[in-house]
Amino acid sequence: MPPPGGTSQPFEALGEARGPRGYDDVVLTRLTRPHKLAALAVPVVALLATAGLAPLPFSVAQPGLTADVLGENKGTQVITITGAPVRETSGQLRMTTIEATSPDTRVDLPDVIDGWFRTDQAVMPRDSVYPSGDSVREIERYNREQMEESQDEATRAALAYLGRADEDIDVRLKLADVGGPSAGLLFSLGIVDKLDGDGSGGDLTGGRVVAGTGTIDADGTVGAVGGVPLKTQAARRDGATVFLVPEAECSDARSELPEGLRLVPVTTLKGAVDALVALEKGTGEVPAC
Repeated sequence: MPPPGGTSQPFEALGEARGPRGYDDVVLTRLTRPHKLAALAVPVVALLATAGLAPLPFSVAQPGLTADVLGENKGTQVITITGAPVRETSGQLRMTTIEATSPDTRVDLPDVIDGWFRTDQAVMPRDSVYPSGDSVREIERYNREQMEESQDEATRAALAYLGRADEDIDVRLKLADVGGPSAGLLFSLGIVDKLDGDGSGGDLTGGRVVAGTGTIDADGTVGAVGGVPLKTQAARRDGATVFLVPEAECSDARSELPEGLRLVPVTTLKGAVDALVALEKGTGEVPAC
């Protein structure tokens, strides 16, 4: 179901603490239904008393697109590598997003109430999603900058992990219409898979559809993001059976986990690679939330 007004903007991180600059401050931990009823009783009553038919200062989010970083997105290869042999890969590594109503979309009381009680939507204050006073163009520019920085960090992390940081390898990453930093882990894994696979001739995915989320630093540290329960739904919808999640967000990921999706918590790029290799080969311990 489209968000209210039919206008949405893809975002892939709604929760990584980033201060007053933007939406990354918002916490999207979803409550169980009994807790929802208790926590939301007062604000719902207040809204009913005061809102009437006026638009409300909220945004509604839902599961968004996913994209296989090993393949193409909108006709363009997501990862292009020159200066080194590139492997043929099987399986998929899918980055995940959520979609949020744009800052100028009208959200009314029925939309808010509906979103609060649905498991496939989340409602949050609009000022927590979008920097107050920023135009759509400014928000889009900020998200592009975050994506570009994420791509640089992902490339550095992957080449450092492989011990190839000093080689003349050029990596180009392109993903249309998505902003923010939380595809970093998947970008790094895609680079590793294309250059080295599992290290012994196989694929990191083992032929599976693997999805996930998480920022990454140049040293390989995986960071928490937001909107994980919505991202797991997007991943399962698009065929994933394994979901890599920042370890700190295991409880969020478990809260509304789709059937048939296995959670694998990670804190570093090395840990993510090791977990996928163990899963592929059926040897060693695979972490679980």
